[in-house]
Amino acid sequence: MNESVDGIGNGAARVGGVMSRATVPMLVSLAILSVLSLTIGNAGFAFGTLWTTEMGLTELLAITRLPRLVAVIVAGGGMCVAGMIMQTISRNRFVSPSTVGTVAWCKMGILCGTLLFVQAPMMVRMALAFAFSRGGTFFFMKILSRIPIRNIITVPLIGMILGAVVESLNTYLATRFDLVQNMESWLQGSFALVIRGRYELLYIGIPVVAVMYAYANRFTIAGMGRDFASGLGLNHGQIMAVGLALAALMTAVITITVGALPFVDLVMPNLVSAFRGDNLRANLLDTALLGANFVLLCDLVSRTAMYPYEIPVGVTASILGGAIFIWLLVRRNRYAGA
Repeated sequence: MNESVDGIGNGAARVGGVMSRATVPMLVSLAILSVLSLTIGNAGFAFGTLWTTEMGLTELLAITRLPRLVAVIVAGGGMCVAGMIMQTISRNRFVSPSTVGTVAWCKMGILCGTLLFVQAPMMVRMALAFAFSRGGTFFFMKILSRIPIRNIITVPLIGMILGAVVESLNTYLATRFDLVQNMESWLQGSFALVIRGRYELLYIGIPVVAVMYAYANRFTIAGMGRDFASGLGLNHGQIMAVGLALAALMTAVITITVGALPFVDLVMPNLVSAFRGDNLRANLLDTALLGANFVLLCDLVSRTAMYPYEIPVGVTASILGGAIFIWLLVRRNRYAGA
């Protein structure tokens, strides 16, 4: 039966195509933005002098500029893919790690790791962040299963209320143990402190995306409902658990490395789905590319708006992402009323 499921999903993927007409332009845009990212900064940089006697430029590229660029691309693409997974399996376009409390639970895990394991390696804190974000997301789904009336607005509203409660607990704990400034500076969403040796944790996101792609057809079918998935021989609860765990792991890896990236996981998947439909496997590449382009653009704006000072990328992402989200809502209402 799983072979038939894969056959249905693969057929849909072939129809939609993994690469769309927008894929190549987004790759070109990503290349252009990447070059700009490597050249912008307090220290002057020019590719023409890279292999000359100025060895400091090579070190600058290897220690700070390239790690930052890789971190931006992986974080932007990974966060968007996590958002699309959650939107697909929940059948709700307003669901994402930031709207159902996954990010807030992840912050609590990081805070507890900081308090309990001060000298522990980063992997220990990451494991706690994943455990909290996964547990919190499943807790949200458990609450949701007990609510008889659910619609496209109610679901994220419950998630945001739960997330606000968790954020309040985080603030209390941070204040109680004098960690407010530490947590705010760490988790506000910034690539300013990304250097070689402090971003490699993000590489975990690459195999996570590969697993998401392998399960993409099953996630799409699970999003059609328990009865439909069961009729095709899929264990609906198991697929939901895998999808939520993968999204939570991706969120934990990104949040503990660079902090929160508001609106990225919510808006970019909606943009792709608005133009390409809801086939997850067909949309994964475009979603990752759009997310990487968006976060890279936000990072460039953050680095140049108040040059030589730098605005946290979370602030820029909130402004630009919020504007795009409002546009999407207006566009949807306009077409709904036409």
